[in-house]
Amino acid sequence: MQDRIREFVLAALTEMHYDVSEVTGDTDLGPAGLDLESLALADLSIQVEDEYGVKFDPDEMESTALMTLDEFTADVAARIAAAPAGSTA
Repeated sequence: MQDRIREFVLAALTEMHYDVSEVTGDTDLGPAGLDLESLALADLSIQVEDEYGVKFDPDEMESTALMTLDEFTADVAARIAAAPAGSTA
């Protein structure tokens, strides 16, 4: 599951015009790595929410910026696993 999420995130970042050619699982999403600004983090979060049916609180963006790609994909996978089965509205 994490590999699929990683592929989705990298594709989304590519569409957002970020160079992901040298991105690894240890690459930070924030200033020390991809340097995603708050608007880009919000955009990425919305795309992940739409794709996987998980929710991010706007207050989480600051901590998301401190995550590596692997940490972010693990967080998304954990949110998916924690979601109630059949939780479609």
